[in-house]
Amino acid sequence: MKTLLEFIGIMASFAARVITSAWRSPYEFEQTWMQVGEIGARSLPLVAASGLALGVVMTLHTHSTLVTFGAAAMIPKVQSLSFFIEIGPLVAALLVAGRVGAGIGAVLANLRASEQIDAIEVLSVDSFKFLVVPRVVACVLVLPLLTTFMDLTALLGGFLAEHALSHLSAQLFIERAFNGIAWSNFAPPTLKTTVFGFLIGTVSCYYGYTTDEGAEGVGRAATNSVVLSSLLVIVADVVLVKIIFLFFPGSAL
Repeated sequence: MKTLLEFIGIMASFAARVITSAWRSPYEFEQTWMQVGEIGARSLPLVAASGLALGVVMTLHTHSTLVTFGAAAMIPKVQSLSFFIEIGPLVAALLVAGRVGAGIGAVLANLRASEQIDAIEVLSVDSFKFLVVPRVVACVLVLPLLTTFMDLTALLGGFLAEHALSHLSAQLFIERAFNGIAWSNFAPPTLKTTVFGFLIGTVSCYYGYTTDEGAEGVGRAATNSVVLSSLLVIVADVVLVKIIFLFFPGSAL
């Protein structure tokens, strides 16, 4: 228990340092933009493929059941609500935690093992602000965009599957998918991914930046980054869902 509490305290201190450093000049806009491209653009194919596949699979699973109960017209709306409220944000965050979290942890751990971070500090450059803060900020900025992209590709996959099964037109699918959908169904669940991005970026940077195990610590930092960031995303999702339902009752299914 003592070890756990010490670890929580260290992580909280690291996260607080990230927040305070992010608001303190000088601002590393160039590094942040590079990380947005690295984290966001290179994650798009994975997010698109996953969203498309999940949209097709969900339609195939729900089609026969809803048709049996005479609710075939609800298939597009069920699809959009499911992805907007929960599936899109959570799956996008877990995909980023797996792809980006491991990459950040490994890169920073390798820089630490090869003493490049020490070299940066010798040049009177704040290595924390130069290496850690841009990566965390990029994760926070990119997650809502990736989530929105996953929602759209999931709807595309759902339409393709539904069109193949019942020859439903694209116009009618879109009308049914967005009929009765309010901003409270989309905006709060999507914006909560900024918290997921902060957790993923902070945990991954912590393991990479603070490793002191040399070359052997690179793989361990990558593994620990994925495991802990994924776990924290799931725990945070449970808490944030309750908070969203409390302040936005209309966002529930």
